[in-house]
Amino acid sequence: MNLPQDPFMLLSVINMKLRDEYPSLEELCKSNDIDEESLKATLLKAGFEYIPEANQFR
Repeated sequence: MNLPQDPFMLLSVINMKLRDEYPSLEELCKSNDIDEESLKATLLKAGFEYIPEANQFR
């Protein structure tokens, strides 16, 4: 998966995928060969944290 570099576009793409296609961040990352910790760190720098109960970044 080719991910956007802009953190706000990245947030939008990831949350859309989580809402529409994947039951968890772990599954999304494994299916698309994405480093989960790196993704979390990138979005955390922009002020967004993964909420497992909601299956989205907020």
